[in-house]
Amino acid sequence: MAKLRLSLRLFHLALVIAFGALLAAIVSLCERVARHDLMSLRQRLTRWFLARLGGALPFRVRVEGELPEQPMLWVANHVSWTDIPLLGALQPISFLSKAEVRAWPLAGWLAHKAGTLFIRRGAGDSNLVGQQLTRHLQLGRHLLIFPEGTTTDGLTLRTFHGRLLASAIDSGVAVQPVAIRYLRGGQPCPVAPFVGDDDMLSHLLRLLSSPAGEVEIRLLSPIPSESRSRNELARHSQAIIASALQLHAPQEQAEAA
Repeated sequence: MAKLRLSLRLFHLALVIAFGALLAAIVSLCERVARHDLMSLRQRLTRWFLARLGGALPFRVRVEGELPEQPMLWVANHVSWTDIPLLGALQPISFLSKAEVRAWPLAGWLAHKAGTLFIRRGAGDSNLVGQQLTRHLQLGRHLLIFPEGTTTDGLTLRTFHGRLLASAIDSGVAVQPVAIRYLRGGQPCPVAPFVGDDDMLSHLLRLLSSPAGEVEIRLLSPIPSESRSRNELARHSQAIIASALQLHAPQEQAEAA
């Protein structure tokens, strides 16, 4: 029974990814012909695709809170690569991701075509990335970042990096905190986290072989960026996400760099 479930889920997922690749290729071709960046269209189609991708994963999702009507900088805790399709299905939105994802077969190409911005950790290009984030928000587009900079097991919350929130201040938009939690039988899910030495294929097979789990997504009250420093925004968003997840916020200060 478990093998049949895995086979059916893999087939469903493969169909969704194949269709997503075809869709991305068509949009890319249209951009070349029109010689125009179709970012708004790409974001809407990406939302549609991510909703189907999330539907192919073994999760029952519950969303609490209201979607923001105005463009905002979304900040969320980070547990797994599955955060992206689950959150991206809520609203047309772009992501900031580590540069390594760009090299992933197919997934990296799809992320690039969806408008994902990539950052190289420790490469000294944070100023350039900050300018890209600010420009993205100023164009009236939603953007989501994971200010912890890495994934966790869902049982802890790492320090939020203040430099990643500076774009909200520079572009004059509010911060939309989001708390995401994976559960199984009412307890923290041990399968969903993508951490440590996990590789994509092994994690995917482990996830698809498991019974369906639950995901709680809470859209918390937006935080105005006016008259706040980037570290104040980081500490505030970190604290209210920690409270929503019933976790202790890290004691160290949000990174000033």
